[in-house]
Amino acid sequence: MLHTKSESDITSLAPSSPSRSPKRPVYFVQSPSRDSQDGDKSSSIQATPNFRSPMESPSHPSMGRHSRNSSSSRFSGIFRSHSGRKVHRKRNDKGWPECNVIVEEGKYDEYDDEKRLTRRLQALLALLSFIVLFTILCLIIWGAARPFKPEITVKSLAVNSLYIGQGSDSSGVITKMLTINSSLRLGVHNPATFFGVHVSSNAVNLVYSDIVIVTGQLKKYYQQRKSRRTAIVNLEATKVPLYGAGSSLVVSDAGVFEIPLKLEFEVRSKGEVVGKLVTTKHTSQISCNITLKSNTIKPIRFRKDSCILR
Repeated sequence: MLHTKSESDITSLAPSSPSRSPKRPVYFVQSPSRDSQDGDKSSSIQATPNFRSPMESPSHPSMGRHSRNSSSSRFSGIFRSHSGRKVHRKRNDKGWPECNVIVEEGKYDEYDDEKRLTRRLQALLALLSFIVLFTILCLIIWGAARPFKPEITVKSLAVNSLYIGQGSDSSGVITKMLTINSSLRLGVHNPATFFGVHVSSNAVNLVYSDIVIVTGQLKKYYQQRKSRRTAIVNLEATKVPLYGAGSSLVVSDAGVFEIPLKLEFEVRSKGEVVGKLVTTKHTSQISCNITLKSNTIKPIRFRKDSCILR
């Protein structure tokens, strides 16, 4: 083993030979290395040069650049990985080994946008599916409700008064005038089993030789499901000018006459199957030929073959 000298012995020999410096021996410091922590039992021997002054010694607690370099050199060396291979690691300005940093690519906002888009798409598909199913259901209900058309029958026409007189119109033209007061009875049957109908009509006309002499109107009403009802339409006219058509009318001395008329009208029905979303509409056009006598008191009954229903 080599004999080492202390720093006091070295400093005491320095003034004795000012002209020539003595040969200073090199001493060694044995310190455990990082390799010993990985399982190696051997120790590393590092040669340390002899310094001229204690200030240059690495053991001196100096805060200068040398101390930082020496401290950084203590961590210098070769690191071993878990697999046993030697891995050289780079060091930063402070002497610490640099580590790889995992850099995450992309943003979380993109995933949020995708989730929002997916939710909106799902909501849109659900809404479209509901609309399609509801539409199909409404079409089925509408198709099932179509055959339930209200049945319209003309029951009778009661004439309260009917007479012809001589007069002049608003322009002063002399012509025959017709006055009539009557009422028409209609039978309405709603065969629908699960919805009611709103019944109305256009003008109910009595026509003589293409001249409308009487006009009436059926008041709109609501009729419940599977029900029957009798509707009454009043037909009244006062001093209606007949002009040239009145020349064919023959009036007896007793004031009795006959006048051929045509009854024309249209009945409309609207059924609300599913509220106002699903409705059924039906129109019935009725035309009947009748002959009125001025001395008739009893109501005129209509047979089934006396009226045309379209």
